[in-house]
Amino acid sequence: MKLTFHGQSCWEIQGEKARILIDPYLTGNPKADVKPGVFDHLDAILISHGHGDHIGDTEAIAKKTKALVVANYEIANYYTDRGCKTHGMSIGGGHDFPFGRVKLVIAHHGSTGPKGEALGSPAGIVLDMDGKKIYHTGDTAVFLDMKLISELNGPFDACMLPIGDNFTMGIDDAVTACEFIQAKVYLPMHYNTFDVIKADAGDFAHRLEKKDLRARIVEPGGTIEV
Repeated sequence: MKLTFHGQSCWEIQGEKARILIDPYLTGNPKADVKPGVFDHLDAILISHGHGDHIGDTEAIAKKTKALVVANYEIANYYTDRGCKTHGMSIGGGHDFPFGRVKLVIAHHGSTGPKGEALGSPAGIVLDMDGKKIYHTGDTAVFLDMKLISELNGPFDACMLPIGDNFTMGIDDAVTACEFIQAKVYLPMHYNTFDVIKADAGDFAHRLEKKDLRARIVEPGGTIEV
């Protein structure tokens, strides 16, 4: 399975038979390496929460590619009203799709839409596809139940988590989160897109290394195989 980083919290997941995007914020993203129009086929778009730097280009990409939008119930309804194919879920629920299984788990953050719409609860995303398990934490603080999420759903082949501080965990808390989560590799995200979330990913990786944990810094456009 190939994981390609497109900046902020956007990841493209290419499996044996399916191609998925998570949090496709590309337009207006100074770190994005691609434009929304580059995608001609997707099986699904997974959304962690309703903030603009996560829902991003969902509508345009979903309509062009016919991708299924998978998100919490409120975000799903938001995109149903805009003519997209959707599947609504809620925290703690999982569903088996043709491409794999998606489960939404707790994240501690907000989830308002572009005009202040109430778009449900923020979520982390657990994806089980092609025998691999991926945990995209979404925007979140560190919380002790990350241990429980890992016990119930892991161990994970990869975990993407924010390190940019201010709106989410900073490096100190992200390192603690990694100690809670059982993953083979930790992929930092949600940093350096804007000045307010500047962070040193190298420092994050070094701190994990001292704890015998593995981080991999993937620059926008870069790919890691798991």
